[in-house]
Amino acid sequence: GGAALCQSVEWPSAGGRMGSADSKLHFRKAVIQLTTRTQPVEATDDAFWDQFWADTATSIQDVFTLVPAAEIRAVREESPSNLATLCYKAVEKLVQGAESGCTSEKEKQVMINCTQLMTRILPYIFEDPDWRGFFWSTVPGAGRGGACEGNDENARPLAESLLLAIADLLFCPDFTVQSHRKPGPEIAEDLHSIDSCEYIWEAGVGFAHSPPHSHIHDLNRTELLKLLLTCFSEAVYLPPTSEGNVLNPWVQFFCSTENRHALPLFTSLLNIVCAYDPVGYGFPYNHLLFSDYREPLVEVAAQVLIATLEYDASTSQSPSVDGTTTSTAMDDTEPPGPENLFVNYLSRIHREEDFQFILKGLARLLNNPLLQTYLPNSTKKIQFHQELLVLFWKLCDFNKKFLFFALKSSDVLDVLVPILYYLNDARADQSRVGLMHIGVFILLLLSGERNFGVRLNKPYSVRVPMDIPVFTGTHADLLIVVFHKIITSGHQRLQPLFDCLLTIVVNVSPYLKSLSMVAANKLLHLLEAFSTTWFLFTASQNHHLVFFLLEVFNNIIQYQFDGNSNLVYAIIRKRNVFHQLANLPTDPAAIQKALQRKKKSAESISRTNSQEGMSMEGSRPAAPAEPGTLKASLIATPDIEKLTEKSQVSEDGTLSRVDLDQVQTDTPPEDCAPTVTSDTESTSGTCAVQENAVVCQAVWKTIPQNPERRRKPSGLSTSNHWSPSPDWVISWKSKLPLQTIMRLLQVLVPQVEKICIDKGLTDESEILKFLQHGTLVGLLPVPHPILIRKYQANSGTAMWFRTYMWGVIYLRNVDPPIWYDTDVKLFEIQRV
Repeated sequence: GGAALCQSVEWPSAGGRMGSADSKLHFRKAVIQLTTRTQPVEATDDAFWDQFWADTATSIQDVFTLVPAAEIRAVREESPSNLATLCYKAVEKLVQGAESGCTSEKEKQVMINCTQLMTRILPYIFEDPDWRGFFWSTVPGAGRGGACEGNDENARPLAESLLLAIADLLFCPDFTVQSHRKPGPEIAEDLHSIDSCEYIWEAGVGFAHSPPHSHIHDLNRTELLKLLLTCFSEAVYLPPTSEGNVLNPWVQFFCSTENRHALPLFTSLLNIVCAYDPVGYGFPYNHLLFSDYREPLVEVAAQVLIATLEYDASTSQSPSVDGTTTSTAMDDTEPPGPENLFVNYLSRIHREEDFQFILKGLARLLNNPLLQTYLPNSTKKIQFHQELLVLFWKLCDFNKKFLFFALKSSDVLDVLVPILYYLNDARADQSRVGLMHIGVFILLLLSGERNFGVRLNKPYSVRVPMDIPVFTGTHADLLIVVFHKIITSGHQRLQPLFDCLLTIVVNVSPYLKSLSMVAANKLLHLLEAFSTTWFLFTASQNHHLVFFLLEVFNNIIQYQFDGNSNLVYAIIRKRNVFHQLANLPTDPAAIQKALQRKKKSAESISRTNSQEGMSMEGSRPAAPAEPGTLKASLIATPDIEKLTEKSQVSEDGTLSRVDLDQVQTDTPPEDCAPTVTSDTESTSGTCAVQENAVVCQAVWKTIPQNPERRRKPSGLSTSNHWSPSPDWVISWKSKLPLQTIMRLLQVLVPQVEKICIDKGLTDESEILKFLQHGTLVGLLPVPHPILIRKYQANSGTAMWFRTYMWGVIYLRNVDPPIWYDTDVKLFEIQRV
């Protein structure tokens, strides 16, 4: 919408109105002169430099066409002083505009032209390591407007002058915000004296007044925010590192006390995103009638917001501060918290009504693509759900009060359902692996809190069409059915997530009051698949998945036996699986035979014996990516042991950290590093679990996960080929927590068999009725303490989030394609 508008508005320009074709020609001539002049052009030659911004009214798309990449690179290589002067002059113009408050239409157009030009050029400055320091060097006399050169204050690096000018311009009356000027003599509001907190863009956190919408202001804000995002994107040109704290100097400066607009801008961005309602003001199909100028602004606001919220929690204290409620929107209590003011403000929001506004807004937007399925095309379908998930993640991670607020009521389920929808929808699509990860990470973070498990007991009645079996039950059933679907019919590259998925189920299991028969069967099907000998002996970590599932069954039997007759019945029906595990062969011949069997029949975790049943009405099967889809590579994620830390739930429900030396851990130490097989070696089309379930064991040497040429992580050499030994099998087989289940079977199986013989029963319902009234009080072993594996931040996940977030931002900015075809180093852009 925005682009069409830019082209349809004829901006007044110098010398009356010039035709758009004329101004394009003018601009193109200036670009050609810049590339062909071998001699440096003096900075004082304003007649030359003004051609780039004075007489033109071009859209950003035109700027990208008229300033081709090859020519920017040519100037960079052959006449670097001209490129330097162009950047310097453009920044100087922006600084002057911020000084003067750009009152005339002409000045406003110059601001937009300089902004668009800088957005075009910056990526080419960043991609060349020799230029990277350029914006951080001081230009002699390039102080505020070049005046009084002797003054030290003047020696600001170009980057700082640019960032401060953008911040000022984002609160410039009649340009990006409504003027509060009283009618009367024309006195421009002095940008340096206005209190930008009175000009916050939208009502919401800390601001009650919703200013009237102006699409021109929205367009101007969008251009400035695109430039700001481009400034922050220097991060994309640095390779990923495993050292956590590589802070982005652009973000650091912009979010410091040097920026007097930090608070109103943070608030404006957050409120603009959370207040956005793409439905078209309440009328279905309204978006077909009105162009929505707000959406491009909301998208770039979300992207700028998540780019500023960078904070490596593993290297410093948590930004979350616990303090008493004060009257301001931000919590004023000590400690002062992180230096990044955006992170600081986010971590200090504490009023219930603010949390409600944020949570409701994010839930509304996350649910938007699901609404499409009821009344197709009735609402505008937003595309920025990945940015919203990153924002939700950062809110929960940086502001523990927000996390507790979200879990206090069933509102959190309005975020859970769309996440499960995205996970299910993306499970077959190689280009959306990052979306799968962020969804699972959010659920892992939530599952560390007892309240999340409790909330899952709410009946699931919303019928969002999803490609899953029909069931009647709770949100817990929905979660289990979707996880089963991901594991059994997702693509190969999701295997590193299996540990995370099952950890989430373990974390919530002690609180699940009543599983449906469908969900109970799914869990047993997973146990059946994961406990086959070929699977257990194929990789050094595969047995962990069995431990997780047994822990789930034990938690439910010990803590929620009464309402879970469906699960107990399913365990009785599949009792042979548990007997086989107890009698797992450990002799070399049997191990070899299991591995041979695997070679012969490419067994896989398939739908067999899973009683799939009909999928929900109106759902479409999860589809793989269209060939040729672009995707950004991701680095490996740390394994579950590094992602989480164990806590024990005591009688009163409080958590205490577990000292791992004192607990007999479920996961014996590994003698050998697992081997990484390439995707091509695995059986095609099935979800064969040949890759070690956690590819990233200790190798987190930040390798792009690249199916074409999976580089061997440096920690794993091929010579180090792992193979299962009898001692290894015995070491973990002896720790399988089977006692509770074996005792349950010992007590209940004879009783159930007796009922069947006595009453000639073949009918499930009678047996279920019997199990519902049965009790095992006093017959089971003493309940074990509940173990919760809580997510803990580390430099590995911090780096993963940075690469994922910038990959999303890169791929979402196609019009104009800001970073396309530049030499990015943080990830690789691949075609599916």
